[in-house]
Amino acid sequence: MGNFIKTQNVFSCGEVAPEFYATNNVHGLTKLENIDVLSSGGLKRRAGLKKITNVSGAGILIQFSIDTNEKYLLFVRNASIDVYRNDVKIKSISSPWTSADLTKLQYAQRFNKIFFVHPNYPPRVLTKLANNFDLSVFAFSVNTDVSVNMPFMRFEDTNGISITITQSDIDNNHAVFTTTSDFFTNASIGQTLLAISKQWVVESVQSARIATVYTNGNFSFPGSPVNDWYECAFSNNRGWPSCISFHQNRLIFAGTPSVPNGIWMSKTGDYYNFNPGTGLDDDAIYTALLSDTHHQICTVVSSDTLQILTSMGEWAIANSPLTPSSLSLKQHTSVGSNSDRYLPPQQIEGSTVFISKSGKDIRELDLDALGEHYNATDLCSMSKHLMNSPLSIAYNQNTHQLFVVMSDGYMAVLNKYSGTDIAAWGRYITDGDFVYVSVFENAVYVIVNRSGTYSLEKFDDTCLSDSSTHDFSYKISAFPMIINGHCPQKIRVRKVSLRVLNTKTVFVNGNRVEIPNWVYTNDNAGYCGDLSINLFGTEQNTINPLWSISSNEQLPATILSVNVDGWYSI
Repeated sequence: MGNFIKTQNVFSCGEVAPEFYATNNVHGLTKLENIDVLSSGGLKRRAGLKKITNVSGAGILIQFSIDTNEKYLLFVRNASIDVYRNDVKIKSISSPWTSADLTKLQYAQRFNKIFFVHPNYPPRVLTKLANNFDLSVFAFSVNTDVSVNMPFMRFEDTNGISITITQSDIDNNHAVFTTTSDFFTNASIGQTLLAISKQWVVESVQSARIATVYTNGNFSFPGSPVNDWYECAFSNNRGWPSCISFHQNRLIFAGTPSVPNGIWMSKTGDYYNFNPGTGLDDDAIYTALLSDTHHQICTVVSSDTLQILTSMGEWAIANSPLTPSSLSLKQHTSVGSNSDRYLPPQQIEGSTVFISKSGKDIRELDLDALGEHYNATDLCSMSKHLMNSPLSIAYNQNTHQLFVVMSDGYMAVLNKYSGTDIAAWGRYITDGDFVYVSVFENAVYVIVNRSGTYSLEKFDDTCLSDSSTHDFSYKISAFPMIINGHCPQKIRVRKVSLRVLNTKTVFVNGNRVEIPNWVYTNDNAGYCGDLSINLFGTEQNTINPLWSISSNEQLPATILSVNVDGWYSI
């Protein structure tokens, strides 16, 4: 038996999973709910939510910044894009994507345009015009001879198929294509083929082997079947790019349903030109990931290199500049990403943070000390219990917080301060379910489902409750005590002391800690100093928390340290 005084003034590990409860020197907690971890290691009750408006169901939120004075928040929902400026909806734009499509919708912004891709739809471009917005189908640039600068390739399932080109009775620009094996379907209509150095658009399909096509300009009928022919890499028949980014002034498309490991890069500075030309340094580029396993590209990220995250691992193209003759693809790690849902990787302190395909890991992709190889460090190795089928992810660089919406309706929140070795996970809970999270103008916006009513809300330090009418409580529970490397068998707590900052409410083990009455005026920020409470009782199941700090009152609280005085036996 012996006396102890245990002080915890750093909570740098946040909420820790139960399997670590016998680990010594863990600056963690068994519960961290609706509390932020500060850069100093202290704890502060989270901000409340300010309601902006009700919305018609779930959707995704995208920041669209034209310049420092013109910024918009896009709410992409079923068949529509709602445009918000200064938290007021100013326009709705019709779109082709249904609610079910939104999980795979990816996007990238360049200047006054946002480019959208989805594997089942042609890419779209949202353009901010002088006084309006326009959503149009992405169109490859056209040359003076009316040929289109689109990428072509030969798909493996057409090997051995030749085409006989014969005259059509429509006009001189039409011809009939007859293949040696079944090839054409109704989805082929509108598809572009390349044969005898001409681009042909399928106009109508007569059978699986016969189609009527047309071209521009003069051509000569070949005297024999054509074996050297190609299809446009993107089409209704072959699918469309599922991933997009901009890198080194090139537009990057990647991962179609037919070529899940393919990467297409536009001509430098010409985002609508994917013609490989003669292989000059600024010409368009095509490459593919080559591996013994099947790699579905999930997303591409422009960082110090072009990072390619696939279902089986993480690749990078490090060449600078990117040219057709100098292209080096290398797989660095083998974690893998989720190919069923787009969870945009986040740039955090120079690293790329992404969610693994298992949904249980959140990895930090960063270069080693030599700057040659990427490592994928697990950011939630001690908090796996908080990871449950992530639905959305966003990072606020202003507050150093990573927000991850989980399928259970709560948000896992990582407070990360590298300078003070803080990497603390906790969870946010509200009256309802978090559905989506995004960061816009250094503010964290969420879509919340409250009993079937969806609303757009944002965290606001001036709000003490959620959406004005929804109260929330906070809770902090201690980590099981380890004394001199031993797990005690019995503990009796004499007193718990707290050092607080700007605090107006705090309970310890359900008992109110008295705070001077003079702090409860509206113009007073709260009590700063030390508080204490005497707690009597013996705990024999010492894996239970020694103390729990909580409050369901809508008042501020900041806990800098907790000191426990008592005795124990081993």
